[in-house]
Amino acid sequence: MRISKVTTKTGDAGQTSLVNGERVSKASARVAAIGDVDELNSLLGLIRQKLRQGQSALASSGETPREIESLLQEIQNHLFVMGADLATPQPDEADSSQRAIRRIAFSEVERLEEATEHYNSKLPPLKEFILPGGSEAGALLHLARTVARRAERIAVALMAVEKVNQPVLIYLNRLSDLLFVLARHVNGLAGEPETGASFH
Repeated sequence: MRISKVTTKTGDAGQTSLVNGERVSKASARVAAIGDVDELNSLLGLIRQKLRQGQSALASSGETPREIESLLQEIQNHLFVMGADLATPQPDEADSSQRAIRRIAFSEVERLEEATEHYNSKLPPLKEFILPGGSEAGALLHLARTVARRAERIAVALMAVEKVNQPVLIYLNRLSDLLFVLARHVNGLAGEPETGASFH
């Protein structure tokens, strides 16, 4: 596919087109959800770059973030699918005229659950709330977790008024859990101690 023009001027009045050609406000819950997923995807791209930069420093621990970077790249591809999923309203069951598209499936949710269990098994038990921070990559993973939660909240708001593919919500919920676990894991590899939150 070749994209010939970046500036189309079709959105200058505050509307944009969905995959099915429907014009909607850029302030709609659907477009907000798409935007949050896009923001999350971009943030994961930044984290992958930070992991590549820190590979030599983390190598002394006997582990490498290469497999984490690969996992994040896989998730980025999932988020592209999710963006297309959200940009294509689900047709009525009786309407068979719309072309079927690739949507987020429960198999992707299961992949996140497996990864979360794998990396969580490497961590010491969590005995208190911890402050987001640590290494640069770890702090960014904490930030990505909060963006995933925001995307989930907007998707829930969208679901209140329109049909949404159910695995989208579950995926975003599981993804925030995984990003929290990865933040702890990466900080552990970097030798960054966890700081407990104080309520005093």
